[in-house]
Amino acid sequence: MDQIQLLWNYQQADMTADRFEREMRKSPNRQKLLKNREFLLSQQEAMRRIEGEVEAMAERMEGLRAQVMSLEEELKDLQDTLEEEEPETIEIARKSLSSAQKIVNAISRCEQELTKIRKDAETRDRQQHEVRVRAAKVRAEFDALKKVYDLEYKEQSEKLAQLRAQAAKAGEAISPDILEKYKQIKQHSVPPIARLIDGNRCGGCNMNLPQVILRNIRMGARIVECENCGRIVLVE
Repeated sequence: MDQIQLLWNYQQADMTADRFEREMRKSPNRQKLLKNREFLLSQQEAMRRIEGEVEAMAERMEGLRAQVMSLEEELKDLQDTLEEEEPETIEIARKSLSSAQKIVNAISRCEQELTKIRKDAETRDRQQHEVRVRAAKVRAEFDALKKVYDLEYKEQSEKLAQLRAQAAKAGEAISPDILEKYKQIKQHSVPPIARLIDGNRCGGCNMNLPQVILRNIRMGARIVECENCGRIVLVE
């Protein structure tokens, strides 16, 4: 058997192994595992985001409480001053009352913001609980499915190893230079070898071969390369 026929037989075994490997990647169990993993990662990210928001809320609440305490002390000092010493004029009294009102308004705004943050914090607590529940359910499904898939993958890997071994055996009698050429072409054109169609077309890209290549074929060449797709064209 000549090198070209050996290479063609090698390609059949090589493509069979490649197809099986693609089928392995498309396994429904594998696809579901990947989907569950992506979901779990998204839930982890959601949890980190919520925790960051809760932390920011806690810091803001602490700042607001400190601000309220400071305002209350300022208001008390103003009230004490007014009680100890009556304003000399109505204008001074009005200014004092205006200052007191501003402080009261500022305290009210702080308390309103605190109330809103507390409600937001409660919402985040519910969100965290929902995320944990969803993640726990999917995690349980993931763990159970992974046990099934691990067995499936082991069996498929053994079969793939057998197919690769068959391809390797089919390539033992092929010249290393020809086999290397095959592997280089495979990087951009699959399958790397195509049959000659109608005596003038590449079976890989269906393009007509140049006259110089057709002349070589008429002169007895068993192997030529398609100038369009780079495949080896098998002449039978």
